[in-house]
This record gives sequence, C-alpha cells and structure tokens, in this order.
Amino acid sequence: MFGEYSLYLDGKVVAFACDNSLLLKPTPEGKALLPRVTPGKPYPEAKDYYVLDEFLDDTELLQRLLQTTFDALPAPKIKTAKKPRKTAKAKKA
Repeated sequence: MFGEYSLYLDGKVVAFACDNSLLLKPTPEGKALLPRVTPGKPYPEAKDYYVLDEFLDDTELLQRLLQTTFDALPAPKIKTAKKPRKTAKAKKA
C-alpha cells in the first residue's frame, strides 16, 4: 500500500511511521489533546494525519494520544474466510 510502517494497538491502526515522521490518525479526541496540530500525509494519496514529530520526547502525551485515538476509532471489521471458488466441470462430448 505505502511501503512504510503501521502502528497497531489491539488490532486497530492508530498511527503511521513514514519518512522519519510519526503520524497519528485524525480524530477530534486526539486533536483536543494536542497543543498544536501540524497536518501531514503518510503517503501521497492519503488524507491528512497529525504529525507528532515535535512531541516524540513527551512519552506521557504520546501514550494518551495513542490510547485516546484507539478509544475513538471503531473496532476493526472481522474478516471472514473466503469460500473456495467452484470450478466449471468439463462438458461431456
């Protein structure tokens, strides 16, 4: 998809690590915890995420941001196993 890293918390993607930057998935709850928001894209076609580079030394804030974002995001959809395809049987001549 984009060739970088996704950060998962209990099965939910909450952030990306791309081009030496940490980008948080945008939620109103996460934005409320940030003193200032710098938008950025993890890959060219993506929507804006919150760039957390200036907060990397504040581990307490990062933990709150990741947990708050996790709590705000919906549960991941459960993937069901695909049924095997039926193959066409050869017609008798």
